[in-house]
Amino acid sequence: MKRFLPGLPLLLTLTTAFAQDDSPTASPDAAASAAAGLAALGCGVVPCIVGLAIAIVLAIWVYRDAKARGMENAMLLTIVTAITGLLGLVIYLLMRPKGNLVACPSCGQKRLEGSTKCPHCGNP
Repeated sequence: MKRFLPGLPLLLTLTTAFAQDDSPTASPDAAASAAAGLAALGCGVVPCIVGLAIAIVLAIWVYRDAKARGMENAMLLTIVTAITGLLGLVIYLLMRPKGNLVACPSCGQKRLEGSTKCPHCGNP
């Protein structure tokens, strides 16, 4: 289950990206004109893929940083960041514990300097 949770924002983002409208009122001409309008605005496939990649990288960074700082709500912050994008990143940056990350002498993973125990291995 722990291996599935970090990939949850990606799954939610992908299901939203591939959702389709099955309304009977949409005609092929309307879809073609909408696609032409989006292409004229520069909203093609490549900017969507770049935006999706940025959202995924932000979510992964927030999750790893929150875990390294020993925050209990790392998954919730990751989901908020994946859904809201830069706003979620700003929220996370405002509420995270301040300090430097140093390597744990036991496991080598990064942890908050001055913390009583490592959030990864539990050793002091």
